[in-house]
Amino acid sequence: LSQLPGWSVRPDGSIVIATGNDDALGLYRCTPYNSYGTAGESRPTRVLLKDPPAFTVRPKEEYFQEVGRELVIPCAAHGDPPPTVTWVKVGSVGKSSAQVDGNSSLILHPLIKEQHGVWECTATNQVASVTTATSVHVLGTSPHAVTNVSVLPLLLAANISWEPGFDGGYFQRFSVWYTPLVRYPPRAHHDWVSLSVPAGAQHLLVENLQPDTSYQFSVLAQNKLGSGPFSQIVTSVPRGFPVTTVPPEPPAMTVHVFLSPPRALTANETVRGVLLRWDPPARASVALSGYALELRQDKGGWEVLERSIPGTDTQVLVPGLIKDAFYEFRLVAFAGSYISDPSNTVNVSTAGMEVYPSRTQLPELLPQPVLAGVIGGICFLSVAVIFSTMAACIMNRRRAARVRKRRQDPPLVFSP
Repeated sequence: LSQLPGWSVRPDGSIVIATGNDDALGLYRCTPYNSYGTAGESRPTRVLLKDPPAFTVRPKEEYFQEVGRELVIPCAAHGDPPPTVTWVKVGSVGKSSAQVDGNSSLILHPLIKEQHGVWECTATNQVASVTTATSVHVLGTSPHAVTNVSVLPLLLAANISWEPGFDGGYFQRFSVWYTPLVRYPPRAHHDWVSLSVPAGAQHLLVENLQPDTSYQFSVLAQNKLGSGPFSQIVTSVPRGFPVTTVPPEPPAMTVHVFLSPPRALTANETVRGVLLRWDPPARASVALSGYALELRQDKGGWEVLERSIPGTDTQVLVPGLIKDAFYEFRLVAFAGSYISDPSNTVNVSTAGMEVYPSRTQLPELLPQPVLAGVIGGICFLSVAVIFSTMAACIMNRRRAARVRKRRQDPPLVFSP
């Protein structure tokens, strides 16, 4: 062994080969012995050299593609034995809808907003695993949620800052939403105050707050296609005026609300409408008091459909949907004065459905063409009534004028 550089024997008899090369190939036997001799040599073992995976084709650092179109990202590797290539989205929960073709390329078709982010390609064999990453940017969508929201308590004010999410390919603007946490709120839980943020800014000073009162803050991003999801809710307490000469206490630390959103929201179609089911929040700092159901139609704005669902319920029936429309539903939980983040969104399409109750249809769910037709009919009837009234008045005036004229004319006298 002294003639082979990098080879050594450990006290337990193991051979250490620092660098594997062709010199290490072959059969090996171990013979133990002591002062009395040996009991024989061990079984032979064969040393083989295998190659770890190595990428032959790497994806680019970034890919930009419109939503709804197809995106193919190549990735290939070789090794001995041949490696297995897999794709995974960083930070994703559950199974992805992406596919991998025979060349180990990632296929995203149709490309959706949720596939935006970092994807990793991993090649694995018996020797080792290697990974490379790429970023996918989905264009033509509403903005993604902002991250790292922080609140700095000030004197009767609070400074809110955040990091913007991806803008969906369009200019995005922000608004800060806040509400005080009181035992008996004077308004509904979802009726928050919103403040617009100047263009390009990533922070906002919220003033005229009540001292020693807890406030909830959240940030919403919007672009030309609509609103993204609200950010995480952060709770903070503004500072009040000092009342003694004692040095003021340090600012209150920003804490997170311990109320997770409703879980596993699903939708099932029935003859009476859409049945929504869900699981209660996993964590709640106080007893759960109820839920609010929100929906939006055809990618429009979110609206509150039902705000008084009991906290003990785990399902609700939604009747009165419109045929050939696309709906999205989500839930918000209430526990005391706290509001959770929205649950996962479920999609419901009424295209091709034969029966849906129409008498219970919600007024706010009327499609714009139907609403325009109703308004136009009302306007037409109003104009017709006005013209009829005017015509009747004119005819009455003419008839009265003829009667007065006959009374003023002298009577005609005929001679015998």
